[in-house]
Amino acid sequence: MINMNRFFVAQENVSEGQVALAPEQAHQIRDVLRLKVGDNIIILDNTGLEYLVRLSAVERDSAVGDVIEKRPATGEPRTHITLYQSMPAREKFEYILQKCTEVGVCEFVPVITQRSVVRGSSGQDRTARWRRIITEAAEQSGRGRIPELREAVEFDKAVHAIACFERCIIAAVGAKGAGLREVLHCGPVAPVRIALFIGPEGGFTDDEIRLACAKGAAAINLGKRILRTETAAVVASALILHELGETGP
Repeated sequence: MINMNRFFVAQENVSEGQVALAPEQAHQIRDVLRLKVGDNIIILDNTGLEYLVRLSAVERDSAVGDVIEKRPATGEPRTHITLYQSMPAREKFEYILQKCTEVGVCEFVPVITQRSVVRGSSGQDRTARWRRIITEAAEQSGRGRIPELREAVEFDKAVHAIACFERCIIAAVGAKGAGLREVLHCGPVAPVRIALFIGPEGGFTDDEIRLACAKGAAAINLGKRILRTETAAVVASALILHELGETGP
């Protein structure tokens, strides 16, 4: 079941025990994957449920399947990480979206910082491409929901959202305070909603770190080696989920 092809569909496409796939998905099923009537796939409706589906019709522009089983998707983490990522170059941001979706990040917020390489969004076409990258990564990695991609915001506006989270972590080279483990386990109950701020190449400025900490963030050092921004995003997300028991069997 783990290696079965997976497809997200709109909730209204699952009705009365049948699933209708979009034309582009039908093309992938028929012409790329070479699947045929009688083959099984996994359908996800972005609610945390997954459906084992047997294909009953496969045409050039349409595909239909019958629901065999409905069950909770097992690939969603209990911990909800919102990644506030300083905007890097396009290729690096797309890498972050793909790999952090695979790791288990639930929400992405592009942030414009003082040292950001990119100073704003790049239009609807670019956003649509980013959403496709996230969706494909969610399908490939067994997620039950597609992570959200928010509009880009200025750093000072982003830190105002810190109060909505149980923990807020900002990666800062040379930070001297508590480590990641101590921050995550400082209370009697494990946090569920976590904000993670990852800076640009060169890191956050001192003023940005002070502002975030004044709003309640904890500055942490990710280790003795300096990581590139795209590496730091993946490593920090994975470490958080590991510390909270999300990476076990």
